[in-house]
Amino acid sequence: MSDNRANFVVCLRNEGFEASLTIGKLYRVLPDTKARSESLVRVVDETSEDYLYPDELFAPVEVTHEVATALS
Repeated sequence: MSDNRANFVVCLRNEGFEASLTIGKLYRVLPDTKARSESLVRVVDETSEDYLYPDELFAPVEVTHEVATALS
């Protein structure tokens, strides 16, 4: 993922995280500069808690302000 991270990502793969991530689902991204520098992304997962995951499991998704508000 680029340094200009989206507020939302879609899960592309979930190997090793099947209980926490669903392929094809949108997840909210929380800012975490240190995680970004280590190729990790902090997302609010299926447990409704935020955890770090490898960023290669996701793709950034641009959504309108209205959609972002509805998803948050």
